[in-house]
Amino acid sequence: MKKTKYIGILCAILSAVCYGTNPLGALHLYEEGVNTATVLAHRFGLAVVMLAVVMLIKREPFKVTRQEFKVLFSLGILFAASSITYYQSFHFMDAGIASTILFVYPVMVAVIMALFFKERVTAMTVVAIAMSLVGIGLLYKGETGASLSAMGIVLCVLSSLAYAVYIVVVNQSSIRMSSFKVTFYAMLVCEITLILYSFTSPELYLHALPSARAWGFAVWLSVVPTILSLVFMTVAVHHVGATPTAILGALEPLTAVAIGVVVFGEMLTPRLIVGIIFILFAVMLVVLGKDLHLRTITHAVSRLWHWK
Repeated sequence: MKKTKYIGILCAILSAVCYGTNPLGALHLYEEGVNTATVLAHRFGLAVVMLAVVMLIKREPFKVTRQEFKVLFSLGILFAASSITYYQSFHFMDAGIASTILFVYPVMVAVIMALFFKERVTAMTVVAIAMSLVGIGLLYKGETGASLSAMGIVLCVLSSLAYAVYIVVVNQSSIRMSSFKVTFYAMLVCEITLILYSFTSPELYLHALPSARAWGFAVWLSVVPTILSLVFMTVAVHHVGATPTAILGALEPLTAVAIGVVVFGEMLTPRLIVGIIFILFAVMLVVLGKDLHLRTITHAVSRLWHWK
């Protein structure tokens, strides 16, 4: 039982870290003049091709039942909706604020699981979620006093909700197939949705990538924050459940901060360090679970907060 738990936790951590590498590809593509629709279409389109090759090598059949396709179709629509609303929110607010609001999804997952599937929400889970949200809030480095766009907030909340439902559907679905097959069909539906979405506005037209460098970054986005992240996430949800996987997703913005410091030369401030500590504490709560006493944790959190 413990072995299964730790496999799930490891996969959840790897999923979060992989997804957190999005800036390495997306920011460079934006620098080359590639619009959002084109970035997403190439990201998911290449992912579909790569996953198909993997399935052919593994000799895994592509056939699915009607019931299975209904679930896979819903996953594709949910992920497309989450991606589109998240990227569109950048037009209304700073990306740092958007990414901070997005990570309310662990709370949404916990609430959905409690209300609709009668999952017991423990005090340790509440503390872990609270610490991860505080930590993520501290990672934001925006302008003091910047006003928030109502439309931007709505788009971020919708993105967060769509991703939360995606995790819950993966957790609750009765389909039994490999993570590669689940991800392949979800990304196929997602790609078709994005292509249709590109016709809704002249600004969202699809165009070819301008250089070999751009193709390299597109391949990166397809492999690391898409294929690997979603495959690891699917395995994690099946091993440890939806709520712990969502909480461990707090490592995604932490990874983005680490990339900013190491790759883009951003400053590692005391505020960021405290935020990182809060997130690591939340991860520790999920990993150790019942082996920790709540009184010990709250005492440690209190001391950490006063130190900040």
